[in-house]
Amino acid sequence: MSALVCLSHTPVMPFIHPAPEVESAVFAGIDSLQAYVKRFDPEVVFVFAPDHYNGFFYDLMPPFCIGMQAEAIGDYGTLAGPIRIDRELAEACARHVLARGIDMPVSYRMRVDHGFAQPLEKICGGLGNYPVVPVFLNCVAPPLGPIARIRKLGHAVGEFAASLDKRVLFIGSGGLSHNPPIPKLAGASPEVAARLIDGRNPSPQSRQEREARVIGAAKDFAAGASPLARLNPEWDEGVLDLLAAADWERIDAFETDWVSREGGESAQEIRTWIAAFAALGASGRYRIGQRFYKAIPEWIAGFGIMQAESE
Repeated sequence: MSALVCLSHTPVMPFIHPAPEVESAVFAGIDSLQAYVKRFDPEVVFVFAPDHYNGFFYDLMPPFCIGMQAEAIGDYGTLAGPIRIDRELAEACARHVLARGIDMPVSYRMRVDHGFAQPLEKICGGLGNYPVVPVFLNCVAPPLGPIARIRKLGHAVGEFAASLDKRVLFIGSGGLSHNPPIPKLAGASPEVAARLIDGRNPSPQSRQEREARVIGAAKDFAAGASPLARLNPEWDEGVLDLLAAADWERIDAFETDWVSREGGESAQEIRTWIAAFAALGASGRYRIGQRFYKAIPEWIAGFGIMQAESE
């Protein structure tokens, strides 16, 4: 049996608080997901998540990558340390995806940030409670490949998962419409370009300064004093509708530039949701359970939650 939980992540969640009723609704949704996962008791968890120039850099930027070993860096107060990975399954999954004609890079020293750690902490209770197969998707570093390719990747992973005769959980971790202040290589200063090309192991002071800039940008955004693109709830809900309906023809037709125009540069993280839903759909029809959405300016996020399971 297969199940899915997709949710937005936000690094500023511990530092900035929206209206109490909004925050309560989000946390109630997350608590419900955690209870669902505990009842489902997965035997393996496939996590599709991005990176934000913390583990993957322009010295070698793959479109996606399966981790055979991974460690969370602990940014923005998220959990740090090794992720419990089923290496044998991860290696077999990579072989299956390659056999389906998708050139799948692998990593035996993957570093991941809050994009992976936050959902594992919030809905799985930690980094080591379940065996994990981490699948990184590049969602922030142009050039980005076609979204249809991501759907095919998710489907291939789902095919492999369906062959395991295990309780499998797919997690998609990414924002909907949002446009946080993530730097771009094009036009970057030499200092910023150097960090985007190889910014591993920053000093504690450098990381603190970076995190402080993002938290400050979120406060400005919530106050309406930011040049960042606005959230787009109508577009967000439309994407959720297409995923719920498994409308792969329309999803495959998404153009990268259109996603950025409608949802902001980091709306490319819908790729994680698309991959997770495609993985679930590889074994047949699915039914939607929990669904929640709220545009939350304090978190610079169209914040969504969806839960589904195979029929």
